[in-house]
This record gives sequence, structure tokens and C-alpha cells, in this order.
Amino acid sequence: MSRIDLKLLKGFFLVTDIGMICYWTITYLKLIPAEYLFKDYMNPLVVTWNWSFLPLDLFIPFTGLTSIYFMKESKALSERLAIVSLALTSASGLQAVSFWFIQSDFDMSWWIPNLYLLLYPIYFLFKLLKTNLD
Repeated sequence: MSRIDLKLLKGFFLVTDIGMICYWTITYLKLIPAEYLFKDYMNPLVVTWNWSFLPLDLFIPFTGLTSIYFMKESKALSERLAIVSLALTSASGLQAVSFWFIQSDFDMSWWIPNLYLLLYPIYFLFKLLKTNLD
């Protein structure tokens, strides 16, 4: 992967991973105003569904930020962690978008961040996989 791609990936990881930690902190502290909550947010089953993402969504910044840490020390380890982080990020976005699609809930304030999580990793996954398969 080129230096430009690595720099870009580092930026995406920092924004996404810190954003993920912030989202869960804000969610835990119940700081999201009621008018911004997604449909049926107070439904116990939906609350459980949302919180079921916590382990996955915390493993994403763990692997992403650890990948950044190893970028200069161990390229191979950094790339492996990046692949894991990117795959998990995309899966997290896909799960949320799929849920809202099935629910016929098309609130863009929740779709846009999750489409971002679903789609941005794909470019880097192809780059990293191509680099590692060549």
C-alpha cells in the first residue's frame, strides 16, 4: 500500500475509532437528545440490539488504533490488524443498515454514519488484500 494510502487509512482510523469510542461513551451517559434517537429507541428489544454492538464496536478501535501504533514498528502486524479492523467496521455498518432496512426506518441521521462504516473500509480492504496477495 502506498504512503498516501497509509496516511489516509491512519486518518480514517483516527476519526472512526475515536468517533466509535465517543458514540458509546455518549450512549452510556445517555447524552443523545431524545429528538435524535432512532425509532423505537426505548423499546427494550431495540435497546438490547443496540447494546449487542458494544463488543464489536469496541474491538474496532482496539484493532484500528493498535494498527496505527504498529505502522512504523511492524508493517505485517499493522496490516493484519488493519484488515481485521476494517472488516469489523464494515460488518458493524452492514448490520445496522440491514436492521433499519428491514424495519423500513430510513432516518438519514442514522443511515449516513452507518453507510460510512459499511463503505469506507472496502477501498482499504482491497488495497491491503492486494498488497498482501502480490
